[in-house]
Amino acid sequence: MNPDDVRARAARGRNGARGRSGNPAKAASQQPVAERGPATAADWVAGARLRTLPLAIAPVALGTGAGIVAIPDGPWHPARALLALVVALALQIAVNYANDYSDGVRGTDDHRVGPARLTGSGAAQPKQVLAVALSFFAIAALAGLALTIVTQQWWMLAVGAVAIVAAWFYTGGKRPYGYYGLGELFVFVFFGLVATAGSAYVQALDVNLEAWLGGVGAGLLACAVLMANNLRDVTQDRAAGKRTLAVLVGPLAGRILFVVFMLVPFAIAAFFALLYPLAWLVLFALLAALPACVIVLTARTPRELLLALQLASLTALVYGVGLGLAFAL
Repeated sequence: MNPDDVRARAARGRNGARGRSGNPAKAASQQPVAERGPATAADWVAGARLRTLPLAIAPVALGTGAGIVAIPDGPWHPARALLALVVALALQIAVNYANDYSDGVRGTDDHRVGPARLTGSGAAQPKQVLAVALSFFAIAALAGLALTIVTQQWWMLAVGAVAIVAAWFYTGGKRPYGYYGLGELFVFVFFGLVATAGSAYVQALDVNLEAWLGGVGAGLLACAVLMANNLRDVTQDRAAGKRTLAVLVGPLAGRILFVVFMLVPFAIAAFFALLYPLAWLVLFALLAALPACVIVLTARTPRELLLALQLASLTALVYGVGLGLAFAL
């Protein structure tokens, strides 16, 4: 055999070994990406991540109930509640598409093990996903503007603007804070405190204890859903350089935090049950919450964590709607 051929084969062997044992993110990025056809309607619906929408419904229902408590002798405003729900849902969907776009163009989704994303899988062009995300941000902004006009509380425009900016920079921009372990803080503040207190405020132009404490409960459950998602992707996120809270604290501490996020809201519900008898019914949500905690503590596969995420979303919905009804009735 020609000596040059021998040396060339040896060099290829060394390079292949380095590729297999080197940086996992780099190695994964060098793998060919399976081509997919154009995104179907089902793909776009999946991109909205419907299982996360209870996180938008729960605080609005809870906050509306809290607002009704604050105006016992006055009429409640269903149109305002509906506008608040549109804001929350549109913002949640916008965040989901924006996350799909930003993670996709950054290459983070090249390593994911969960459901394929529109941008990362190549099913849709990045600019298409971005356009859809911006459309839902616009819907949220228009509904928020209508709510501001109806209530004549013009300072709420600033709150809405901050919420939209925070939603974009969760995974967008040069330094997305979701990549530095601050994702849970975002969902706690905006899908917990702000959404609940805001929904109460547009009803009564006041925020009571029911709204603040209920917002803490709703926010913690939203954090649990995000933690379950990030625990599922912890290995891939670490490889991609995405430092979620699960990556920063490690899987064991992340699992413990999930349990804390899931169970503390029920202590809040038990407190409210002393004042509102129907609030005891919210404790039935433990039928979903406790299995989710067991699954997360013992899970060995991403599929199990996906089930825990779904149970946590269901818990959040029952919790928010249940407490809201307990307050209103």
